[in-house]
Amino acid sequence: METEVLAAASEIDFSLWALFLRATFTVKVVMIMLFAASIWVWAILVQKVVQFRRARARAAAFDRAFWSGEPLDELYEQIGDRPRSASERIFAAAMQEWSRSHRDDGGLIAGTQSRIDRTMDVAISKERDRLTSGLTFLATIGSTAPFIGLFGTVWGIKHAFEQIAISQNTNLAVVAPGIAEALLATGIGLVAAIPAVVFYNKLSRDSERILSSYESFADEFATILSRQLDAT
Repeated sequence: METEVLAAASEIDFSLWALFLRATFTVKVVMIMLFAASIWVWAILVQKVVQFRRARARAAAFDRAFWSGEPLDELYEQIGDRPRSASERIFAAAMQEWSRSHRDDGGLIAGTQSRIDRTMDVAISKERDRLTSGLTFLATIGSTAPFIGLFGTVWGIKHAFEQIAISQNTNLAVVAPGIAEALLATGIGLVAAIPAVVFYNKLSRDSERILSSYESFADEFATILSRQLDAT
């Protein structure tokens, strides 16, 4: 009897595609959702790696230009109305506020320093939004994908037990396919969740380092402007 059961079980296709095709509609929907989420997680990683690498390179190039000794007004004119990098946008926002704070007689309007600081803070906040866009999705997938996969597993096991009750047969050939299909949902959930958590932690640290460099530049630039304000 056991030999016949094992022979019947060995004839069943347990490939991933076969398990997916035999799954119930609900479990299939769960698997498709998790698979799509997994692809999107990797897409966010690639996009963020490219974005962060470009941000670092452009920030380094602007730092070289900023500390080259070139007059700030000339550097501002070179950047123009369309700054390319985050550092240029922060610099341009501060310089624009600086130019607006001059009166017709050449003097400065009161509160110039605080307005420039707020302007750079707003610019840095916008850069934070750009750098961290998509990270919320990674956090969401990392925390929910295992439970979504578990839901698919529970639903699949329920269906497997229903089939056992209908067939009045509990041998391996009847039980194994349904259990395997159900467990596949949990497996896909983990495949989506684990990279999402790892990428979220890595990208969050990288974004904070980049933002820290922007804040350091803003502080240094504010100090330079403060000296000029005190000299006037």
